[in-house]
Order: sequence, then structure tokens, then C-alpha cells
Amino acid sequence: MRILASAVLLSLAPLTPAPAHARATTTSPADAQLRALYEEEWAWRQKEYARVAEDDSWSASGDHLPHVDAATQQRRLATWQGIQARLSRIPVQQLSPEERINAAVFRTTLEANIANQQFRSWEMPFNADSNFWSGLAARQPYARAEQYRRYLGRMRDVPRYFDEQIANMRAGLKRGFSVPRVTLAGRDASIAANAVADAARNPFYAAFEKMPASIPEAEQARLREEARGVIGNQVAPAYDRLLRFFRTEYLPHTRTTLAAEAMPEGTAFYQAQIREYTTLDLTAEQIHALGLKEVARIDAEMEKTKAAAGFSGSMAEFLTFLRTDPQFYARTPDELLGVSAYVAKRVDGQLKHTIGLLPRTRFTIVPVPDAIAPFYTAGRGGLDACSMNTYALPSRPLYQIPALTLHECNPGHSLQAAIALEGPERPAFRRQTYFSGYGEGWGLYTEWLGTVMGIYRTPYEDFGRLSYEMWRACRLVIDTGIHHQGWSREQAIAYLAQHTALSQHEIETEVDRYISWPGQALAYKLGEMTLRRKRADAERQLGADFDQRWFHDVVLGLGSVPLPVLEQQIDLWIQGGGRNPNAPGRQPAVG
Repeated sequence: MRILASAVLLSLAPLTPAPAHARATTTSPADAQLRALYEEEWAWRQKEYARVAEDDSWSASGDHLPHVDAATQQRRLATWQGIQARLSRIPVQQLSPEERINAAVFRTTLEANIANQQFRSWEMPFNADSNFWSGLAARQPYARAEQYRRYLGRMRDVPRYFDEQIANMRAGLKRGFSVPRVTLAGRDASIAANAVADAARNPFYAAFEKMPASIPEAEQARLREEARGVIGNQVAPAYDRLLRFFRTEYLPHTRTTLAAEAMPEGTAFYQAQIREYTTLDLTAEQIHALGLKEVARIDAEMEKTKAAAGFSGSMAEFLTFLRTDPQFYARTPDELLGVSAYVAKRVDGQLKHTIGLLPRTRFTIVPVPDAIAPFYTAGRGGLDACSMNTYALPSRPLYQIPALTLHECNPGHSLQAAIALEGPERPAFRRQTYFSGYGEGWGLYTEWLGTVMGIYRTPYEDFGRLSYEMWRACRLVIDTGIHHQGWSREQAIAYLAQHTALSQHEIETEVDRYISWPGQALAYKLGEMTLRRKRADAERQLGADFDQRWFHDVVLGLGSVPLPVLEQQIDLWIQGGGRNPNAPGRQPAVG
């Protein structure tokens, strides 16, 4: 974990914070050059991906879908390579401290984008967890007629967009670059749900069912009529073509190997995926060793928690008990959602002791949509809503809901997103950049933080937390085992079943996710290990002056950054005495 990304380190040295007045008033020629470059790239990127500015300064979908054809992708690669060359000519030592952070974020993003283009990742545009077709239908009503018109424009563009994706997938199949076949069972159901010609039953029509009163009734009627025609004549037929392609052409010809390293340029591709998702220069071998060490540590903690629960049998017997006893399972979706909501509310009572600067934005808790729930993860946080999966309730043990809610909702991703939205004024590209190591590291860290906040009330709930931590530690072993060491799907499933209390359904869904999405699952544990190590450093060095509120404010106030940047900013805060970074007259430490 001490092995850091050298490019990021170079971009930040030396680590001396500038005086507040200098940061506020001084702009060096290097600063101006960098700002012009990332603002130029951001404006270009928004146009390339059909994004438009919205009221809250976050970009939103425009009136068409982005082009994804091979020629466009190659043009994007050339553009990013040119921007990267220009960035390398900006003298890093002449940048102000805040702009050094901006440069590090920008450089890391460019490196990941360029790598994905070079490996032609667009030829495999989905995996067992995420895809390009499920997020196109609006789940909630829009606020303005203009947003509905943009939505209709995107709907009309679905046929062209799908044709380009299909051409890309054909090219991927031809060179053996595809999603592994074993992970794709049932995924066609999410396509079929949108291939319904009857607009009233098509998910694309949901946003039109209850439109805001601010839109005149006559205009509402026109928009609804237009939507019914577009869905029946363009959207549903496009989904039907994609469905037939998926079932008759793609699925039968996908690869039967599992490892990313088994694909063309696979070894380099997997290392690039590790770099993108963790922002660390660790090898697959190093990560595998770290995972085995964490699994052994958590195993010992789980044994202690089993004893605290008064269970005298073996760990295998305890896991069987947890998976089969009815007391641990919800009878209705509302019961599971209610447990999650109560956990989130108990967290609210502890936030004033945990985080200094709290956001105004609030979130709700909703079920995962039926169309994707069968193969979706247990939950996912978001700015407006935190989703809990209520599909197959016998596979969703309630003793894991506290840890899941902490991670996804509060004080995890939903709260994290709200703080980022309301945080310091930063360049648009910074506000809308997400690094998995930072974001998912915070999510897993908050599961552990629940022990400090007193959220886990029984040994079973604490075992659920440990099982979730073990789950993420196992990912380090399984992801590298599959993609580097040649593990089979059965071997990965058996390993996860042996070490966690996850249900069989969750285990198989998760393993398929790791198989089809190389590297992404590594970010969680490596990010959490970074945060817990830096918190331990702060507690040791600051002693009685350590206040977890200010530590968390430093972490969340940075926004999403590469893990080496996060480490260095925490070190600066420690060196400055661990003070409140949001106190009147103070600005967050930067270096």
C-alpha cells in the first residue's frame, strides 16, 4: 500500500501549503495555462458525450445520445493524447497548491481515458453489473418541458446509438474481446423489458405518467402523444433488434474463458484496469498477497464475534445457521426497506459527533427497479436516492442491512454525494470526476465507522459488518485469482462462500460481476485500507488533539481524488495540527 502512483506524486511535490491570501489572489502563468487546458477539455468532453449544463451546474443528458462508433473513438483517443502532451509541458513546480491537485486529478483521468481507448474497451460496452441500455429510460418525472423535449430527442436517437454499439460488439467478438458467456445468463431480461411496443407498459413512458403542473395541460398532452409514437416506432423496435442480436449472435459467440489476461493484450489491459480503479501502482501479485493477509485477520475477528453470539459450533455451522434461520430475513420488501431507513435515522443522531460540515441535500431510500433487481448488487447509493435490493428476500439477511445502509446511504455514498455537491467551488471537471478507490474506500470505511458510532446493536449485526468487510477482502483475492492466476468460477464461488455469510444468490451475482468487470472490485478494500491507515496515523501523531469530525471533513472536502493525493492531503492536515479545516477564516489545507 506504500507503493504510490509516481506521476501523481511528482505532480504534488513539494508539499508546502500556500498562504491563504496567496491562494485567493495570486494566479501564476502556469495556473492560467492549466485552467485553460482543463476547461477546454471539459467543454469538448461535454459536447462529445452529449451533455448540457443544468441549473445546479452539474451536466445533464442533452437532446441526443453520444456517438460511440469506432471512428469517433479513435478521434477521441487522438484528442486526449494531444491534451496529455500539452499537460506534460506545464511546469508543475510553478502551479499553486490547489492547481497541483487539479493537475493530478486531470492527469489521472486522462491516463485512464487514453488506456481505455487504446485497448478499445468500447468493444465490450457492458458487463454483468452495468450496461448501456438500462439507464436510458427516465425513472422520475422531469421538472420542465425543455427536459422532456431533450428526453424525446434521446429516445429518437436510440436506434442509431444501438446500431453503433452492436457494430462495436461484433468487432469485439471477432478479436475475442467480450464479456465471458458464463456471466450473462438472464441479462437479456433487462433488454426485453424495454422492447414492449405498448407505450403504457414500456419503462420509457414512466416519466410521462405524472408530469408537473407547471407544464400546461395542452403541452403535456402533446408530449405524451409524441412519446407514445416514439416508443412504439423507434424505441421498442431498437430494443427488439438489440435483444435478437444479444440472444442469437452475441451470447453464442462470447468467450468461454474468464480471465482478463486471456484476452488480446490481456496482461497489460488488466494492469491498466487495476491502475484505473485503484489509482495505485500495485501489481496483481501484490494485491493478491494483501488480500490473503486481510482475509486471515478478519477470519480471527469473525471467530470472536461468533463466540460473542453464544454459538458453540464451527464457523461453517454458524454460517449455515445465519443463512437458514427465518429470524434473519424480511417477509416483505417494506420490512427490509424499513430496517434500512431506521439504520439511516440512527446514523442521523450521531452525525454531529462524526462529521463537522453537514449538507442540506437529503436522500430517500427506494427499492431497486424490478427489471434489473435479479442480477443487481445488494444496494447502491446516489445523491437523490439510495437503492436497496428487495428481490429474493431469502437472500437478503437483515443482519447485513446496517452495514449496507452505512455504506450506500448514510454516511456513505448518498451523504458523500451531497457534500460533494455543496462543497467548495471547484472546476467542473473536478466536481464531476469519480475515482472508485476514493469513493468506494469511503463507503467501506463508513461500515467500520459504524462501530465507533454505536450502530451495530447485536453480535449478529457486527458479524454482518465483518462479513461485508471480509467480502471486500475476498475481492482482492478473487479478482486477481480470476484475472491473473486463472481461477475458475466455481473456485471463486467456493472461496467467497467459505469466508462470508453472503447468500448463495449474492455470491454468484458478485462473482459474475468480478469476472465481467476486471479490477473494479479492488477499489473498495484498498481505499478503505488507505483511510484507516491514515486515521491511525492521525490518532497517533495528534493524540488528544485528534477530532474525527475534522479528519472526515478533510477527506470529504477534497472531493474525489486519487488515493495518493488523499494521503498527502491528510499528511498536510496532520502537520498543521489537525485543526478544523472549515473554521471561519480558514481554508482546507492544500499542497
